[in-house]
Amino acid sequence: MNIKVDENISLRFLEEQDAATMLNLVNANRAYLRQWLPWVDSMQTVDHFKIYINDSIKRTAEKTDFGFAIIFKDQLAGRIGLHHINLQNRIGEIGYWLADGMQGKGIVTKCCKAIMQYGFTQLGLNRIEIKCAVGNNRSRAIAQKLNFKEEGILQQAEWLNGNYINLHLYAMLKVDWLNEVDEKK
Repeated sequence: MNIKVDENISLRFLEEQDAATMLNLVNANRAYLRQWLPWVDSMQTVDHFKIYINDSIKRTAEKTDFGFAIIFKDQLAGRIGLHHINLQNRIGEIGYWLADGMQGKGIVTKCCKAIMQYGFTQLGLNRIEIKCAVGNNRSRAIAQKLNFKEEGILQQAEWLNGNYINLHLYAMLKVDWLNEVDEKK
């Protein structure tokens, strides 16, 4: 499945043949990504990424996770997904990462808007969350720019680089998203 975000950006489901490209992208950005993402050190080989991608494909079929490659000007630039989907309660969580050199172009913000549209309209979600580490100001700025409401700080909510870290919790309700969509018309 592909989602066209704009003339330069699209999202597509991850495929096994993306494994080597993903590894190369992570290797080129490993020091940067490891500051904020707990999985970076465990992803060291093409096989690690193949396993991850195949698990992602399985979770997509189960409708519990939708992982997309971010394609910018025909090159894989990062990843975004709607994760931890709870269809019973109609909740999902956006997670993303982008190569360091691709930041500052509005790519993730635009991709989040597309993922929100997909989650609220196609999946019938009522609530979408974004969690980001305290100190990750770029990620926080995305949630704020998208008008997610900050609900608080989750204490020691993630194990990162040998320590527990706190996470900001942001949320967007479908009713608030619909109001914003209506205001922009």
